[in-house]
Amino acid sequence: MDTTEHSDNRAAPSQPAAATAEPNAATAETATATMEAAAAIPAQAADSAESRAAAQKPATAARIYDYYIGGTHNFPADRAAAEAAIAHVPLIRPAARANRAFLRRAVRHAAEAGIRQFLDIGSGIPTEGNVHEIAQDVAPEARVVYVDIDSVAVAEGLEILEGNPHATSIRGNLLDTAAILAHPSVAELIDFDQPVAIILCAVLHFVPDDEAAHRAVSELVAATCAGSRLILSHGTLPDETIDQQEKAEFAAADKLITGMYTRQTTTPVRMRERSDIETFFEGYDLVEPGIVFVPEWHPRPDDVDEFAGEPHQSAILAGVGIRQ
Repeated sequence: MDTTEHSDNRAAPSQPAAATAEPNAATAETATATMEAAAAIPAQAADSAESRAAAQKPATAARIYDYYIGGTHNFPADRAAAEAAIAHVPLIRPAARANRAFLRRAVRHAAEAGIRQFLDIGSGIPTEGNVHEIAQDVAPEARVVYVDIDSVAVAEGLEILEGNPHATSIRGNLLDTAAILAHPSVAELIDFDQPVAIILCAVLHFVPDDEAAHRAVSELVAATCAGSRLILSHGTLPDETIDQQEKAEFAAADKLITGMYTRQTTTPVRMRERSDIETFFEGYDLVEPGIVFVPEWHPRPDDVDEFAGEPHQSAILAGVGIRQ
């Protein structure tokens, strides 16, 4: 830069200072632009590498669900799987939204009843109306631990929760409840000698084996005290109250969704009948209205009911139990 300036001054010593400044400024801009362009190359390469890595990520249940409810923390494989499901079963997206709305109502109901601890297993990707937002709106001191097997869900959760001393996100597997219960973050925030809400929303249908699913729930129940809550929702097949044609349509949809999750994710899915879902609440007194389809559980005036008159179309049963 100094050499250029001196050369310009020697070439035209009689030019006014203002005139000599123009080529210097142009030279400076050119140099700056060159340096910025050079600096951008590694960043562009990094972005390209990140895009390639994202494109290669396999679909996961958490990120597919995130796409269903309008989230942005998903990758091409997740979007492709979700769109394939939506193409065949358009109601799957409003069903996911209805399930999320049930979760918010159930958490608020528990918090207003005095519950100050929440363990959300299979929490998925954080989105608007998170458990900690609902619970801490009622009681700022409420403590929440999110648990998910998906590392992206955990990372996004930790980012959202930064600066919140009463909530955290950890990686864990529902089928290894001992590790979840012994995790340092759980031990720090959850006192199992006091009532705690165990949240299992739309997660148990990703445990096809009945014995494994019931063992997980039983071990979680055993860790809690009387007065604790179980907030649970589960995909289901329609019961005997609908006609044969609609039953056949649900069966066909179930076959498509089951096949998609089996082929494109590592988490196969299995719907359960009402009688099977009821068994998860053994040892609990059900809060009215009992086990119902998600739009029917304590609906609020401001809820958007996308299943008006046909709640069974959500294909998700839910309930809240109070431990005896």
